[in-house]
Formats: sequence, structure tokens, C-alpha cells
Amino acid sequence: MKLVSYNVNGIRAAVKKGFDEWLLNSDIDIIALQETKALQEQVDTSFLEENDFEHYWFSAEKKGYSGVAIFSKVKPNHVEYGCNISAYDQEGRALRADFDGFSLLNVYMPSGSSGDTRQDFKMQWLADFFEYIQELRKEIPNLIICGDFNICHTEIDIHNPKTNKNTSGFLPEEREWMTNLFNNQWIDTFRVFEPNPHHYSWWSYRANARNNNKGWRIDYFVADEALKEKLTNASILPDVKHSDHCPIVLEINP
Repeated sequence: MKLVSYNVNGIRAAVKKGFDEWLLNSDIDIIALQETKALQEQVDTSFLEENDFEHYWFSAEKKGYSGVAIFSKVKPNHVEYGCNISAYDQEGRALRADFDGFSLLNVYMPSGSSGDTRQDFKMQWLADFFEYIQELRKEIPNLIICGDFNICHTEIDIHNPKTNKNTSGFLPEEREWMTNLFNNQWIDTFRVFEPNPHHYSWWSYRANARNNNKGWRIDYFVADEALKEKLTNASILPDVKHSDHCPIVLEINP
């Protein structure tokens, strides 16, 4: 089964760049989107319905902001909208779909790049989200968390670690949170298959960063350790260009 996570930086803008055609030609079973920036009724979803995709949306209350969605060729057993914390749910940051053999939690984690207020919000989210998933895994086994985490974990996940050591997304306390996550029986699935540097999922629009591969790996598939033997491959698709991010892929045999 092929799972994809993709911050599209606006689903309507991505469709104008050929996202729909790419999706329909990519043999994807389930795709989780972040930063949809649209209500469902603002998007022509006929390309999904005509090609047997179920689709579920959890949008922010603020128009044109944040939002997540899941498109699936497999009908979920259950869909859970939000994480029952109003400060995050009003920003449309979490959407879970439960399938036979695994559950997929799609998240768009906050960015702290706009200043101290949002960085504080991000750090509170990280504390609350960790507690949330630790409790959730007791109820929902075989959990996979995917999405834009807005954090690079290690120095090989960012093109210039020394310059960015005090930048939101690579702060010591954010990286420590990721380390703690992986020390609690969660797996960075990409690193199961690819130990080498220079693999990124986001690039600034400035200074020709993407063409020079000066990027950040901030998009993840994180799996409960119980699923490790069911992971068959993980990859990043930097040549797919509908956004400042690119899709990431996890293949599993559930």
C-alpha cells in the first residue's frame, strides 16, 4: 500500500500547477495533505470522485489558512476530525483515518517562524501533541503519523545546520522533542531506508534554493515501532513541484 504526505501550500494553487493530474497518474492509495488553505466547498473535487477517491477535509476557521485533508482509494473504517483541543482544532491541524491494520494521523504542526508568540504556541502544541499521541496509541494500535512537522531533527536533515542553529524549525528544544519522540518507540520511517544526507522536503522560494538543493527535511512519516516489520519502503519526491514542499512516500504491507 502506497501512502503519501504532501504540504501543498494551497490545494487550489496546486491544482492549477497540475496536482490533480499528477495524483491520478501516481498509483497512490492514500494521500494526506497539509496546508490546504481552503474549505471543501471551495475546491472542485470531481477529479477525486470520478477516480474512486474518498475525501475528507478538516479546514481552519480562518479562511485561506492551514487545513488538512485525506484522499483515499480505501474507505476508512472511521474518520476523526481534530484532536479535541480547541486552540488547535480551530486551525485545522489534525485529521485521522482508521483502516484495517493501521491508522493514519495527518498533522500540520505550527510554525514558529513569524515570532515569539507563534513559537510559544508551537512549543505548547509539541507538549500537548506528544501527550495526545501517547494516549492515542493505547486506544489505536499500529498508528502512523504523517505531515509537516516544521522541524528538522538532525544536522543531515538541513542544508546548513550551523547557520540555522538559532532558527525556528532547528532550535535545540525542537530537535530535542524529536529525539524524545523517537526514543519512545516511534520510528522516523525515512531513516529506516535512507541514512544519507541531502534529502529534503522543503525549500525556500528565495535564492534558487530548490535548484541548488538547499533545503530542509521537515515532512515525516512516523510509525509506531510495532509496524516496523510492515514497512517496505520510504522515499522523497523532490522532482514533484506543485508547492514549496514535495511529497514524501511510505510503502507498507499492513
